[in-house]
Amino acid sequence: MNNALENKVIVIIGGTTGMGLSAAIACVEEGARVVCVGRSTENGNAALDALRLAGRVVYGDACDPATAPRAIKTALAEFGGFTGLYHIAGASGRKFGDGPLHEITDEGWAKTFEINLTALFNSNRAAAQQFMKQGGGGSILNMGSVLGFSPSRKYFATHAYAAAKSAVIGFSKSAAAYYAPHGIRFNVIAPSVIETPMAARAAANAEICEFLSHKQPLDGGRIGQPEDVDAAAVYFLSDGSKFVTGQVLAVDGGWSVSE
Repeated sequence: MNNALENKVIVIIGGTTGMGLSAAIACVEEGARVVCVGRSTENGNAALDALRLAGRVVYGDACDPATAPRAIKTALAEFGGFTGLYHIAGASGRKFGDGPLHEITDEGWAKTFEINLTALFNSNRAAAQQFMKQGGGGSILNMGSVLGFSPSRKYFATHAYAAAKSAVIGFSKSAAAYYAPHGIRFNVIAPSVIETPMAARAAANAEICEFLSHKQPLDGGRIGQPEDVDAAAVYFLSDGSKFVTGQVLAVDGGWSVSE
């Protein structure tokens, strides 16, 4: 029986650390070859060590419109194809001034949208252009968040981030409708709190961890791990989901159905 991603060539934007690297390793284990985009040489070297001959790293900022096209060209040149894009790169805008609406700064709003929506637009456009050029369809998987549709008043009141992640859903669904006749699929994974550098604030706060033990009650009530998201990513990037588009899958430990 073939691996789920045999003969697939996938570009992962934000693939050298956290959920991105975990997904890259899972994709390679399922037979894919992967091009990871990251900014840090240290993280890139670690990714190359983990992925070995099945991986390549392209360095660049996801907010730069030229980065995703370079990664796709690398996939074509190094591995002879391009079948899927997984856009993971994003970040909290808290340090730039995101927060409750009455406190959000102009910079906080603009930077949060640039990091979480404009960067994603850049990669999705590049992928759609290549898929249209080569024909045969393809899979585009975007990283959302439960905060885009299931808010948390007390501990996660970053309203620009919630708006950006909500926009990812609307953008992905609209694109899914348009490109379905071309076989190009758009889907969204919406995780809750996953233990990555972005979640360090929550993971280090005992009060927030206590809150999460009830808000994410599955598997004993815990912060999610990057590998909790991997199986969903493999599914959406594989032919197993060839009849699925415009969907949002919450990988959230029960967050969106718990008080």
